[in-house]
Order: sequence, then C-alpha cells, then structure tokens
Amino acid sequence: MSSSPSSSVIEARKALANRLVGLRKDAGLTGDELSARCGWHPAKTSRIQSGKSAPSEDDLRAWCIACGAGDQVPDLIAAARAVDSMYTEWRRMESSGLRAAQEFVAALYRRTGLFRVYASRVMPGMVQTPEYTTAVLRSILRARVEVDDVADAMEARLERQRMLFSGRHRFGLLIEEWVLRAAVCDSETMAAQLGQLLAVSSSPFVSVGVIPTGPDRPHLPVEDFYLFDEAEAAVELTSGYLRITQPREIADYVRTFTDLASMAVHGAGARHLITAAIATLG
Repeated sequence: MSSSPSSSVIEARKALANRLVGLRKDAGLTGDELSARCGWHPAKTSRIQSGKSAPSEDDLRAWCIACGAGDQVPDLIAAARAVDSMYTEWRRMESSGLRAAQEFVAALYRRTGLFRVYASRVMPGMVQTPEYTTAVLRSILRARVEVDDVADAMEARLERQRMLFSGRHRFGLLIEEWVLRAAVCDSETMAAQLGQLLAVSSSPFVSVGVIPTGPDRPHLPVEDFYLFDEAEAAVELTSGYLRITQPREIADYVRTFTDLASMAVHGAGARHLITAAIATLG
C-alpha cells in the first residue's frame, strides 16, 4: 500500500489490523506463535497488528491459514484493496497512460448529485475547453507519464463535462483569481477558456465563485479538492490522488469550502473578474 497522511487511510488500515488481531486471538495464538506458523519474524507481526505495516495479499493468506480461518481470505483481501484504493500514486495510476486517471472516478461522477470543487492551480476539469485540457495534460505528460494518450484522456474528461448540461447534477465551483491568469497555455487558448467559464456561469445548474487576489484574506488557499455530495472528498496531491471517506474528515472539507466561498464573489462580481482577466490577454 502507498503511504498517506490522511486519517481516512490511517483509520482504515487500523480497522484491517484489528480484524487480523481478532483472528489471531480467536485462534488462541500469541504473536510469536502466529509468526512461527507464517514463517516470518515476530517484528513483522507486530508491525501488521499496529497498522504500521500493510500486509500483502500473500501475508493475509498466510495469516488466515495460520489461524484456521481460510474462509476469511477473500473478504480480507477485498478490504485491503479497498484501503489501498483510497490513496493512489499518480505514477501507478498513470502507468498505462493518462486516460486511466480520467476514468478512475467516472462512476463516482455519474452518481453524484452535487459537486463542489475548489481550484487553486488550474481550471476545474469539468469546465475546461479541449485546447486548455490538452495543454494541462501535455504538462502532466512531460512531468511524469511515458505513454502519450492525451487525445484519449481528453475525450474521457470531456465526457464528464457533458454532465454540466444534463440537468441531473448541480455544481458549485470556487476558483482562485490567479487561476484565471495562470500561464498554462497560450493567450488565445486562455481567452477561449475564460469565455467558456463565462458561458458556464450562466447555467442554472452551475454556481461559479471567484476568490479575489488580495491581502489580509481570512482563509488561506489549500490544495485542489472535490466534494461528491457529502459521501466522499478527493484531493489532488503532488504525489497522488487521495480519497476521503471518513465523515468527520469530509465535514472538514465541507467547512473549508464554506469558508473559502465566503470570500468569493459570484454572479456579476465573478463575471467582472473573468472579463478583466480576458482583457489582460490583449
């Protein structure tokens, strides 16, 4: 499993470790006895039981067999895979190309009614023009991906964008003002992207808020994040994609979104800032 600071991941790992401890105790085994049956050092058992070390699927099989609980193997492997999927390194997700990263959350997007997105680096993917998306994906390709499937990845992202106009979903978008001026593409592409944002902001299903750049802001910018109803949050870190599923941690992101939204301008105020950004492009 990948390492991650999220309490969601940590607590899920501890829950899995507690299940393994329960199996050992139900079998009447000490840690040393289980280690001997599995053929590994007792320190490994200790690390697994404390949640500090993530067991491999082979480890889980050996543990269950040692405890006479072979029937628990499929369920425990499924639980371990679920924990592992909460944090996915970009390098692993994108090993076969960029489209995989776009499809990773496709089902989650389809079943979400209310999307809330905070963007502090680039435009939210669901409002990007094809040209802007291509520029962003090309940048990712240069930085960390060997397989060039930008065209396929762009199509996968644009499929999600169609949800903006389906009428079955609602969207709350918060964008830092500097994102309107970030030089991630050429001026013509950026002007078209800002025009697209203006057009989207007129949709009855989309709320666009822009957080003005300025001193003395009460709430600091944070990493880009997404809220899918109040069932899950997702954070795009430098190293990977982090899924948040603990209710209290999701509540933290809901509160952060609300705090950031309190600084944003909407409606005419947002359109004014977007139009001003277009004007600087000449």
